Amino acid sequence: MKTLLIASILFTACCAVPQDLSGKMFTFPAESSIAHVRLLPSGNNFASVTVCLRFLTDLTRDHSLFSAASTANSNDFLIYKAASKRFDVYTRGKVSQFNGLPDEPNTWYSICTTWDSNSGLAQVWINGNPSTRKIGFKGNLDGKLNIVLGQEQDSVGGGFNAKMSFVGMITDVHMWDYVLSTCEIERFANDLNFTPGNVINWRALDFTIVGDVVIEDSQTKRCFH
Repeated sequence: MKTLLIASILFTACCAVPQDLSGKMFTFPAESSIAHVRLLPSGNNFASVTVCLRFLTDLTRDHSLFSAASTANSNDFLIYKAASKRFDVYTRGKVSQFNGLPDEPNTWYSICTTWDSNSGLAQVWINGNPSTRKIGFKGNLDGKLNIVLGQEQDSVGGGFNAKMSFVGMITDVHMWDYVLSTCEIERFANDLNFTPGNVINWRALDFTIVGDVVIEDSQTKRCFH
């Protein structure tokens, strides 16, 4: 019985070893308060952030796309799909709401989110198209980030709520410690050659899987409109 338990733990929690996930995606097949992927970032203390990823879901309820927590705030950098056609970006707990953005179910979207500590301005780009710019937190995100896909953290590494969990597919996750240029965001959105993330790099990803999350061949469409 002990042997089976150890084997089960090893199966559901993959060791964090850098892997090239080019052409792969994480599939979150069911609503859960457990299933998630923890990403291990390179570096701490961020004065600016850009996060880009691609996702597909049929969810119409609220859900988290990218959750970074620290001991200073459980919503240090959170990309959250809220009400219809609205995305919320949290920077150290301060929310910036972006309305009127496309969110059709069962559709692949490229999303990039930028934030700069000097101005406090945050912005969301969907398929290479920008939102308005909204004020967020002014000041550095100091401290170590715990980054999770599939869940929204109410405490560092935990406090998950199934009703905020992600169900669907996520791929091509990158994070930079600076605001990506418009041209680089457009290149990411159109799946052209772009500079990979220097904090999180999908092509050399340190990650740990917990629960029912599957690595599969990507099903993204290679052009975005």
